[in-house]
Amino acid sequence: MNATSASRPETEGLSVSVVVYRPELAQLASTLASLGAACEALWAVRRDLPITLYIVDNGGLPEIRQELDELQAHGVETSILSGHGNIGYGRGHNLAIERAATRYHLVLNPDIDLDREALLRAVDFFETNPEVGLLTPWIGDEQGRQQFLCRRYPTLLDLFVRGFLPGSVRSLFTRRLARYEMRDVINEREIVWDPPIVSGCFMLFRTGVLRKLAGFDARYFLYFEDYDLSLRAHDVARVVYVPTVRVLHHGGGAARKGTAHIRMFMASAYKFFSRFGWKWL
Repeated sequence: MNATSASRPETEGLSVSVVVYRPELAQLASTLASLGAACEALWAVRRDLPITLYIVDNGGLPEIRQELDELQAHGVETSILSGHGNIGYGRGHNLAIERAATRYHLVLNPDIDLDREALLRAVDFFETNPEVGLLTPWIGDEQGRQQFLCRRYPTLLDLFVRGFLPGSVRSLFTRRLARYEMRDVINEREIVWDPPIVSGCFMLFRTGVLRKLAGFDARYFLYFEDYDLSLRAHDVARVVYVPTVRVLHHGGGAARKGTAHIRMFMASAYKFFSRFGWKWL
């Protein structure tokens, strides 16, 4: 991020960035529809809060004019950022963060469906808790079961077991993974302050915090950029898990996406541990 974007004054409002690379049209359309519904619920209470959506096209964006028209009909300003090629997840979001002049900025995956009241509840929480700089929601899977995507600092063994072992073998490490995934404190009812690491599929920031952090570290092409940003966020603000803010996540792990993703995962893991410190077992 450049000096101009870092000094840009904040105004009221919410900006959202969604980075896509050859997305599945049906899921992207579902994400955008759920975003539109959440914006409607927010506006029903906060008509003074303009919302801007940035679709960052890293390549292969299908035709979504109808979906964007529907959002614009509800008052969401939309913009497609394209022509830069596949620059990676974090750098893609940074293109939108550089343009954001809003009070809040949502980093959103194209495989997330928002609960209708997710944005309303999140903004309410920010406005009653000024020390919060980053909020993470309750995240469910396609069957509505909770995904435990808050994390304690990982070891290499944690990552290998969770990401690459078959379920029959992974069950031998149940207690270890439960601790890594903070299952002892994360649930559907209680707010949890300062989880060390939160998922990049839905990260709602005060935009000023993102500017202080200069957005995502562009050295990560894919994977671990959210781990990196989470840990750095603790240096400038408080991080909070708020289970009344709810979303569904349709994503999968690196090992299920093929060898190219495994290579990217390993390369990013090396960069992460080299920066923050190696933990083996």
